Amino acid sequence: MTVKEAILKSLEDINGLTNYMEIHDHIINKNYYHFGSAKTPPATISALLGDLIRNGDTRVKRLKQSGGTYSYYLTKNEQEIEIEILSRSTDTSPIKINKSKVKTYTERDLHKLLSSYLKNTKIYSKTIFHEHSKNGKDSNQIWTHPDMIGVKLLNLQTKVSQNFLKSINRVDTFKLSSYELKKEINSDSELKKAYFQAVSNSSWANYGYLVAYEFSDSLSDEMERLNQSFGIGIIELNANPYQSKILFPANYRDLDFKTIDKLCKINKEFEQFIEQTDRLMTAQERYYKSTEKELDEFCDSYFEIDTEIEKYCIDKNIPIED
Repeated sequence: MTVKEAILKSLEDINGLTNYMEIHDHIINKNYYHFGSAKTPPATISALLGDLIRNGDTRVKRLKQSGGTYSYYLTKNEQEIEIEILSRSTDTSPIKINKSKVKTYTERDLHKLLSSYLKNTKIYSKTIFHEHSKNGKDSNQIWTHPDMIGVKLLNLQTKVSQNFLKSINRVDTFKLSSYELKKEINSDSELKKAYFQAVSNSSWANYGYLVAYEFSDSLSDEMERLNQSFGIGIIELNANPYQSKILFPANYRDLDFKTIDKLCKINKEFEQFIEQTDRLMTAQERYYKSTEKELDEFCDSYFEIDTEIEKYCIDKNIPIED
C-alpha cells in the first residue's frame, strides 16, 4: 500500500471530517504504511492531501477551518456527514494538465477509466458491445447503441422514505445515463459528428454524455453552444479517472421506453443491465445487499487502488499527464 492509498483507506475508515494529523495517527495505528526513517510523516500526509485537492481528485474534498487549517473527507461519504457542516464551501479546485500526444491505445481501453470515475460517483456502468447485437456488423448500429450505460439509484437514508417514494413513482428512484466515448476530438467537424452520435444513441436515457480523453482547447465555445441547444453533457476523461471533469452538465429527460424496448430486443447486454437494475429496485430489504452485489459483478470492472491505474495506463499505452 502506498502512502496515498493509506490516506484514502484512512479517510474511508474514519468516515467523517478529519485532519492530516488524525489521518497520520490512524495510518500508524492500523499499520497501513511504515514511514521508516522519515523525519516528518505528518508533513508528507498534509502535502499529499493538498496534491489530491489541487489535482482535482474527485474522491476527496476539504473544508477550511479557523486558523487556516483544513478538514478532509471522502466525497462519497458526503451524505453521512452533518449537512450544516458541509453547507460551508468545499475546496476541490483542479488545475489544467497538458496531456502527451501518444495515441497507441484503443477507445475501448478507456472504458475502465470511465467506469472507475462513474463508480466513484455511485453510478453502476456497463459497456454495450454493438457488435453483439442483431445485425451488429451494420455500421449504422453506432447511431443506435451507446458505448456505455449507467444507473444511479436515489440514496434515501431510511426504508420508510424509500418505500414511500416507490409507492408514488418508481421511475423517480433511479436515473439512467448513456455515454458516447471517444479517444480525442480535435476539430469542429469531429466534435459535431461525435456530439450528434451521442444525441442519437442516448435519446432513451435520463442523461446523455459525450466523453473524450482529449478535447482541443479551441472547441470550448462550440461545446457550450451544442450543450445549451441539445442538452448532451460533456466529460473530459483523465488518466487518473478521479480527476475527470464534467465540462458541461447534461439536461434531464424522461425515459423513452419504446427505445429502451428496442435496445433490449437487439442487444442482450443492454437487456440484462435493465433486468438487473429492475431486480435491485424491487428487491426485498433482506435481499437488497446480495442483489446489489449481483449488479456490481455484472457491470464493468473498475480500479480498486491507484497503483492499478498507473500500471493499466502503461500497459495500454494510455498517455499519463506530466
